[in-house]
Amino acid sequence: MAQHYLWILLLCLQTCLEAAESNTNMLTVNGILGETVTFPLNIQNIQQITNINWVSSKTSVAVVVALSGAPPHVIVTHQNYKQRVNVSSQNYNLEISNLRMEDAAIYRADINTKNSEKETLTRTYKLQVYRRLGKPKITHSLTTSWNSTCNVTLTCSMEKEEKNVKYSWSPTGTEGSVLQVFQTPNNQELTYTCTAWNPVSNNSDSISAQQLCADSPTGLRNQRAGLLSGLAVLFLVIVILSSVLLFLFCKKGRGSSFKTFHKKPDAASKNTIYTYVNAPRNPQPEELRIYDEISPSKVDKTISTQDSKPPRTPSYVSVI
Repeated sequence: MAQHYLWILLLCLQTCLEAAESNTNMLTVNGILGETVTFPLNIQNIQQITNINWVSSKTSVAVVVALSGAPPHVIVTHQNYKQRVNVSSQNYNLEISNLRMEDAAIYRADINTKNSEKETLTRTYKLQVYRRLGKPKITHSLTTSWNSTCNVTLTCSMEKEEKNVKYSWSPTGTEGSVLQVFQTPNNQELTYTCTAWNPVSNNSDSISAQQLCADSPTGLRNQRAGLLSGLAVLFLVIVILSSVLLFLFCKKGRGSSFKTFHKKPDAASKNTIYTYVNAPRNPQPEELRIYDEISPSKVDKTISTQDSKPPRTPSYVSVI
Protein backbone atom coordinates (compact mmCIF):
# COMPACT_ATOMS: atom_id res chain seq x y z
CA MET A 1 0.00 0.00 0.00
CA ALA A 2 2.83 2.38 0.85
CA GLN A 3 4.48 1.62 -2.52
CA HIS A 4 1.21 2.48 -4.28
CA TYR A 5 1.03 5.90 -2.65
CA LEU A 6 4.70 6.48 -3.46
CA TRP A 7 4.09 5.85 -7.16
CA ILE A 8 1.12 8.28 -7.14
CA LEU A 9 3.30 10.92 -5.48
CA LEU A 10 6.04 10.48 -8.07
CA LEU A 11 3.50 10.70 -10.89
CA CYS A 12 2.07 13.95 -9.51
CA LEU A 13 5.57 15.36 -9.12
CA GLN A 14 6.41 14.49 -12.72
CA THR A 15 3.20 16.13 -13.96
CA CYS A 16 3.98 19.32 -12.00
CA LEU A 17 7.49 19.45 -13.43
CA GLU A 18 6.20 19.05 -16.98
CA ALA A 19 3.69 21.80 -16.44
CA ALA A 20 6.35 24.09 -15.01
CA GLU A 21 8.63 23.38 -17.98
CA SER A 22 5.86 24.13 -20.47
CA ASN A 23 5.03 27.38 -18.68
CA THR A 24 8.65 28.52 -18.93
CA ASN A 25 8.45 28.09 -22.71
CA MET A 26 5.22 30.10 -22.93
CA LEU A 27 5.63 33.63 -24.22
CA THR A 28 3.29 36.33 -22.87
CA VAL A 29 1.99 38.67 -25.54
CA ASN A 30 0.15 41.88 -24.57
CA GLY A 31 -2.37 43.27 -27.01
CA ILE A 32 -4.34 46.53 -27.07
CA LEU A 33 -8.09 46.49 -27.56
CA GLY A 34 -8.99 47.40 -31.14
CA GLU A 35 -5.39 47.22 -32.39
CA THR A 36 -3.11 44.52 -33.83
CA VAL A 37 -1.01 41.94 -32.00
CA THR A 38 1.82 39.80 -33.40
CA PHE A 39 2.85 36.27 -32.39
CA PRO A 40 6.59 35.91 -33.19
CA LEU A 41 7.70 32.45 -34.37
CA ASN A 42 11.47 33.14 -34.11
CA ILE A 43 12.36 30.50 -36.74
CA GLN A 44 15.86 30.69 -38.18
CA ASN A 45 15.25 28.86 -41.48
CA ILE A 46 11.71 29.52 -42.67
CA GLN A 47 12.43 27.73 -45.98
CA GLN A 48 12.09 24.43 -44.12
CA ILE A 49 8.47 25.16 -43.11
CA THR A 50 5.77 23.19 -44.90
CA ASN A 51 2.71 24.33 -42.89
CA ILE A 52 1.69 25.79 -39.53
CA ASN A 53 -1.44 24.92 -37.60
CA TRP A 54 -2.64 27.69 -35.26
CA VAL A 55 -5.10 26.89 -32.45
CA SER A 56 -6.20 28.59 -29.25
CA SER A 57 -7.48 27.23 -25.96
CA LYS A 58 -10.97 28.20 -27.12
CA THR A 59 -11.08 27.24 -30.81
CA SER A 60 -9.08 26.71 -33.98
CA VAL A 61 -7.61 29.78 -35.65
CA ALA A 62 -5.92 29.19 -39.01
CA VAL A 63 -3.74 26.93 -41.14
CA VAL A 64 -0.76 28.46 -42.96
CA VAL A 65 0.59 26.63 -46.04
CA ALA A 66 4.09 27.56 -47.24
CA LEU A 67 4.47 28.12 -50.96
CA SER A 68 7.82 28.17 -52.75
CA GLY A 69 8.59 31.62 -54.11
CA ALA A 70 5.21 33.03 -53.14
CA PRO A 71 3.51 34.44 -50.02
CA PRO A 72 2.06 31.79 -47.69
CA HIS A 73 -1.51 30.71 -48.18
CA VAL A 74 -3.67 31.36 -45.09
CA ILE A 75 -6.83 29.37 -44.39
CA VAL A 76 -8.90 30.84 -41.51
CA THR A 77 -10.62 27.95 -39.72
CA HIS A 78 -13.00 29.87 -37.43
CA GLN A 79 -15.44 32.65 -38.26
CA ASN A 80 -14.36 34.74 -35.23
CA TYR A 81 -11.07 35.41 -37.01
CA LYS A 82 -12.43 36.09 -40.50
CA GLN A 83 -10.69 39.09 -42.10
CA ARG A 84 -8.62 39.61 -38.94
CA VAL A 85 -5.73 37.17 -39.52
CA ASN A 86 -2.60 37.93 -41.49
CA VAL A 87 0.76 36.10 -41.90
CA SER A 88 4.01 37.86 -42.69
CA SER A 89 5.77 36.48 -45.78
CA GLN A 90 9.19 37.38 -44.30
CA ASN A 91 9.02 35.42 -41.04
CA TYR A 92 5.59 33.74 -41.02
CA ASN A 93 4.58 35.56 -37.84
CA LEU A 94 0.84 35.50 -37.17
CA GLU A 95 -0.99 38.83 -36.77
CA ILE A 96 -4.51 39.32 -35.38
CA SER A 97 -6.06 42.75 -35.98
CA ASN A 98 -9.01 44.54 -34.39
CA LEU A 99 -8.43 42.78 -31.08
CA ARG A 100 -11.37 41.92 -28.86
CA MET A 101 -11.40 41.25 -25.15
CA GLU A 102 -12.57 37.67 -25.83
CA ASP A 103 -9.44 37.04 -27.93
CA ALA A 104 -7.43 36.67 -24.73
CA ALA A 105 -6.43 32.98 -24.52
CA ILE A 106 -3.57 30.51 -24.85
CA TYR A 107 -2.38 30.13 -28.48
CA ARG A 108 -0.26 27.33 -29.92
CA ALA A 109 1.53 27.05 -33.24
CA ASP A 110 2.43 23.55 -34.48
CA ILE A 111 5.15 24.07 -37.11
CA ASN A 112 5.80 21.20 -39.51
CA THR A 113 9.13 21.16 -41.36
CA LYS A 114 10.34 19.27 -44.45
CA ASN A 115 13.72 18.14 -43.17
CA SER A 116 14.67 14.49 -42.99
CA GLU A 117 13.34 14.05 -39.45
CA LYS A 118 10.07 15.81 -40.34
CA GLU A 119 10.33 17.63 -37.06
CA THR A 120 7.34 19.45 -35.57
CA LEU A 121 8.12 22.56 -33.58
CA THR A 122 5.69 24.03 -31.08
CA ARG A 123 5.36 27.62 -29.95
CA THR A 124 2.99 28.61 -27.11
CA TYR A 125 1.72 32.10 -26.33
CA LYS A 126 -0.44 33.66 -23.66
CA LEU A 127 -2.37 36.59 -25.12
CA GLN A 128 -3.61 39.31 -22.75
CA VAL A 129 -5.80 42.13 -24.07
CA TYR A 130 -5.89 45.55 -22.36
CA ARG A 131 -7.45 48.93 -23.02
CA ARG A 132 -5.36 52.02 -23.51
CA LEU A 133 -5.62 54.00 -20.29
CA GLY A 134 -7.29 57.37 -20.26
CA LYS A 135 -6.27 60.20 -17.98
CA PRO A 136 -6.65 59.36 -14.27
CA LYS A 137 -8.41 61.72 -11.87
CA ILE A 138 -6.98 63.00 -8.59
CA THR A 139 -9.39 63.85 -5.78
CA HIS A 140 -8.35 65.26 -2.41
CA SER A 141 -10.04 65.40 0.97
CA LEU A 142 -8.89 67.51 3.92
CA THR A 143 -8.39 65.51 7.11
CA THR A 144 -7.12 68.09 9.63
CA SER A 145 -5.93 71.69 9.46
CA TRP A 146 -4.24 74.09 11.87
CA ASN A 147 -1.83 77.05 11.74
CA SER A 148 -1.62 77.18 7.91
CA THR A 149 -0.78 73.46 7.68
CA CYS A 150 -3.07 70.64 6.65
CA ASN A 151 -3.17 66.89 6.38
CA VAL A 152 -4.62 65.85 3.00
CA THR A 153 -5.53 62.49 1.45
CA LEU A 154 -5.00 62.26 -2.32
CA THR A 155 -6.80 59.52 -4.27
CA CYS A 156 -5.99 58.60 -7.89
CA SER A 157 -8.52 56.59 -9.89
CA MET A 158 -9.69 55.79 -13.40
CA GLU A 159 -13.10 56.79 -14.69
CA LYS A 160 -13.73 53.18 -15.79
CA GLU A 161 -12.51 50.19 -13.81
CA GLU A 162 -9.59 48.54 -15.57
CA LYS A 163 -7.71 45.32 -14.82
CA ASN A 164 -4.04 45.21 -13.83
CA VAL A 165 -3.77 48.98 -13.33
CA LYS A 166 -1.03 50.21 -11.00
CA TYR A 167 -0.43 53.71 -9.62
CA SER A 168 2.66 55.62 -8.57
CA TRP A 169 3.22 59.14 -7.19
CA SER A 170 5.97 61.64 -7.83
CA PRO A 171 8.01 63.26 -6.40
CA THR A 172 7.40 61.03 -3.37
CA GLY A 173 7.90 57.72 -5.23
CA THR A 174 4.93 56.20 -3.39
CA GLU A 175 3.19 53.17 -4.93
CA GLY A 176 -0.57 52.79 -4.76
CA SER A 177 -3.63 54.89 -5.54
CA VAL A 178 -3.75 56.72 -2.17
CA LEU A 179 -1.20 59.28 -0.94
CA GLN A 180 -1.15 61.03 2.46
CA VAL A 181 0.29 64.56 2.30
CA PHE A 182 1.26 66.77 5.25
CA GLN A 183 1.19 70.20 3.65
CA THR A 184 3.13 73.12 5.21
CA PRO A 185 3.83 76.70 3.99
CA ASN A 186 7.38 75.60 3.12
CA ASN A 187 6.37 73.22 0.30
CA GLN A 188 3.67 75.26 -1.47
CA GLU A 189 5.56 75.06 -4.79
CA LEU A 190 5.38 71.26 -5.05
CA THR A 191 3.31 69.46 -7.67
CA TYR A 192 2.05 65.93 -7.00
CA THR A 193 1.69 63.70 -10.07
CA CYS A 194 -0.16 60.37 -10.22
CA THR A 195 0.79 57.98 -13.02
CA ALA A 196 -1.53 55.10 -13.87
CA TRP A 197 -0.12 52.31 -16.01
CA ASN A 198 -0.88 48.85 -17.28
CA PRO A 199 1.22 46.52 -19.51
CA VAL A 200 0.33 48.42 -22.70
CA SER A 201 -0.07 52.10 -21.77
CA ASN A 202 0.21 54.78 -19.09
CA ASN A 203 -1.24 58.20 -18.34
CA SER A 204 -0.95 60.77 -15.55
CA ASP A 205 -2.61 63.68 -13.77
CA SER A 206 -1.15 66.38 -11.49
CA ILE A 207 -2.28 68.69 -8.70
CA SER A 208 -0.39 71.63 -7.19
CA ALA A 209 0.27 71.88 -3.46
CA GLN A 210 -1.45 75.28 -3.35
CA GLN A 211 -4.77 73.64 -4.21
CA LEU A 212 -4.62 71.25 -1.28
CA CYS A 213 -5.11 73.82 1.49
CA ALA A 214 -6.87 76.48 -0.57
CA ASP A 215 -9.98 76.39 1.63
CA SER A 216 -8.17 75.87 4.91
CA PRO A 217 -8.39 77.16 7.62
CA THR A 218 -10.42 80.21 6.52
CA GLY A 219 -12.60 78.17 4.21
CA LEU A 220 -13.40 75.71 6.94
CA ARG A 221 -14.42 78.51 9.28
CA ASN A 222 -16.64 79.96 6.57
CA GLN A 223 -18.21 76.57 6.02
CA ARG A 224 -18.91 76.19 9.73
CA ALA A 225 -20.37 79.72 9.91
CA GLY A 226 -22.57 79.02 6.91
CA LEU A 227 -23.76 75.78 8.45
CA LEU A 228 -24.64 77.50 11.76
CA SER A 229 -26.50 80.26 9.92
CA GLY A 230 -28.48 77.71 7.97
CA LEU A 231 -29.43 75.87 11.16
CA ALA A 232 -30.54 79.15 12.82
CA VAL A 233 -32.77 80.04 9.86
CA LEU A 234 -34.26 76.56 9.85
CA PHE A 235 -35.01 76.84 13.58
CA LEU A 236 -36.77 80.19 13.10
CA VAL A 237 -38.87 78.82 10.25
CA ILE A 238 -39.95 75.88 12.39
CA VAL A 239 -40.91 78.15 15.33
CA ILE A 240 -42.89 80.56 13.12
CA LEU A 241 -44.67 77.74 11.31
CA SER A 242 -45.59 76.07 14.60
CA SER A 243 -47.01 79.36 15.98
CA VAL A 244 -49.12 79.95 12.87
CA LEU A 245 -50.51 76.42 12.95
CA LEU A 246 -51.32 76.72 16.68
CA PHE A 247 -53.11 80.05 16.11
CA LEU A 248 -55.20 78.63 13.25
CA PHE A 249 -56.09 75.58 15.32
CA CYS A 250 -57.27 77.66 18.29
CA LYS A 251 -59.26 80.01 16.03
CA LYS A 252 -60.97 77.10 14.37
CA GLY A 253 -61.87 75.63 17.78
CA ARG A 254 -63.51 78.86 18.99
CA GLY A 255 -65.47 79.29 15.75
CA SER A 256 -66.95 75.80 15.95
CA SER A 257 -68.04 76.33 19.62
CA PHE A 258 -69.74 79.63 18.73
CA LYS A 259 -71.64 78.01 15.88
CA THR A 260 -72.79 75.18 18.10
CA PHE A 261 -74.04 77.53 20.83
CA HIS A 262 -75.99 79.74 18.36
CA LYS A 263 -77.50 76.94 16.41
CA LYS A 264 -80.48 78.14 14.37
CA PRO A 265 -83.82 76.59 15.26
CA ASP A 266 -85.40 74.31 12.77
CA ALA A 267 -88.76 74.77 11.10
CA ALA A 268 -90.66 72.75 13.70
CA SER A 269 -89.41 74.83 16.60
CA LYS A 270 -90.47 78.08 14.83
CA ASN A 271 -94.09 76.93 14.79
CA THR A 272 -94.23 75.93 18.45
CA ILE A 273 -95.48 78.29 21.23
CA TYR A 274 -94.96 77.43 24.85
CA THR A 275 -97.53 78.60 27.50
CA TYR A 276 -96.19 79.05 30.98
CA VAL A 277 -98.49 77.93 33.78
CA ASN A 278 -97.55 79.11 37.27
CA ALA A 279 -98.15 76.93 40.28
CA PRO A 280 -98.43 78.09 43.90
CA ARG A 281 -95.30 78.80 45.91
CA ASN A 282 -95.77 75.58 47.94
CA PRO A 283 -97.26 73.13 45.49
CA GLN A 284 -98.42 69.72 46.40
CA PRO A 285 -96.36 66.81 45.11
CA GLU A 286 -98.97 66.26 42.44
CA GLU A 287 -98.60 69.81 41.14
CA LEU A 288 -96.98 70.12 37.77
CA ARG A 289 -95.81 72.84 35.40
CA ILE A 290 -97.53 72.25 32.16
CA TYR A 291 -96.30 73.39 28.81
CA ASP A 292 -99.09 73.17 26.33
CA GLU A 293 -98.02 72.85 22.76
CA ILE A 294 -100.32 74.76 20.48
CA SER A 295 -100.62 73.90 16.84
CA PRO A 296 -100.01 76.55 14.14
CA SER A 297 -103.78 76.80 13.39
CA LYS A 298 -104.52 77.71 16.99
CA VAL A 299 -101.81 80.29 16.86
CA ASP A 300 -103.40 82.05 13.92
CA LYS A 301 -106.81 82.16 15.70
CA THR A 302 -105.31 83.47 18.86
CA ILE A 303 -103.46 86.22 17.02
CA SER A 304 -106.62 87.30 15.13
CA THR A 305 -108.67 87.35 18.34
CA GLN A 306 -106.08 89.36 20.15
CA ASP A 307 -106.02 91.90 17.36
CA SER A 308 -109.80 92.56 17.84
CA LYS A 309 -109.66 92.81 21.60
CA PRO A 310 -107.82 95.32 23.74
CA PRO A 311 -104.75 94.06 25.39
CA ARG A 312 -105.02 92.77 28.89
CA THR A 313 -102.79 91.64 31.60
CA PRO A 314 -101.79 88.03 31.25
CA SER A 315 -103.12 85.73 33.94
CA TYR A 316 -101.48 82.74 35.38
CA VAL A 317 -103.43 79.54 35.86
CA SER A 318 -102.60 77.10 38.54
CA VAL A 319 -103.36 73.55 37.82
CA ILE A 320 -103.73 71.10 40.69
